[in-house]
Formats: sequence, structure tokens, C-alpha cells
Amino acid sequence: MKPVMIRLKESLAAWGSSDFKQVLKYEIQRLDAKLLPLQDGLSQTSYVSEDKIDAVILKVTEAENVILAETSIFYSGINAGSCCSDDPTAVGDQSEHCDMKFRIDKKTAETKVSIIDG
Repeated sequence: MKPVMIRLKESLAAWGSSDFKQVLKYEIQRLDAKLLPLQDGLSQTSYVSEDKIDAVILKVTEAENVILAETSIFYSGINAGSCCSDDPTAVGDQSEHCDMKFRIDKKTAETKVSIIDG
């Protein structure tokens, strides 16, 4: 299967305006969570749930060809038990959080996303 490219076109169009951070937050939160490396950011659970994500923009900088945005992503994860009747694994979503860097190409809006190791 060919990887899906993320393009943050609205954010690129808003670059340089006072609305940039709000537009970026909105556009990230609208993404299909499957496009983000959320599974790699899990710390308390084993699978990403299908709930919405929330983004907080921490820092935005600029390089020659890219816009760099450091974010905190808040989402939910689940622990999948063994499906045995005596499995003590809690059922339900748990809060998860990880920091991610979004590298937005200034010409194409193509965006690479990576976990920020902390």
C-alpha cells in the first residue's frame, strides 16, 4: 500500500498571518488519526482509539524551505485484553499524549510528521 501524504494546505496559506497557529491546530485536529504516528507515542495503552485528537501548538519556527511546528497531541488509547472472562485489563479509553514535529514544505504543503523523543 502506498503511504498517504499529508498536505496542510490551509496552514501553508495562513503562514505569516496572526491566524497561523489556530489554522494549524484546526487542520491537525481534522486529520485522520491513522495518518499520524500516534501508535509510536503510546505510553500507557496498547492501541490508539478512534476518538478525536487535540493539538496544542508549542513552538513554530522557519527554515529555508520548511515551517517547523512542535506540538503536543492529546488522544486516547485502549488496552486490548485477552478476551478471557477473567482478564483484569480495564476496558475503556485512557488519555495519551506525545509531542510531534510537523515539517511543512513551503512550496507544496507536503508535511512530514515525527515523534519528538523526550
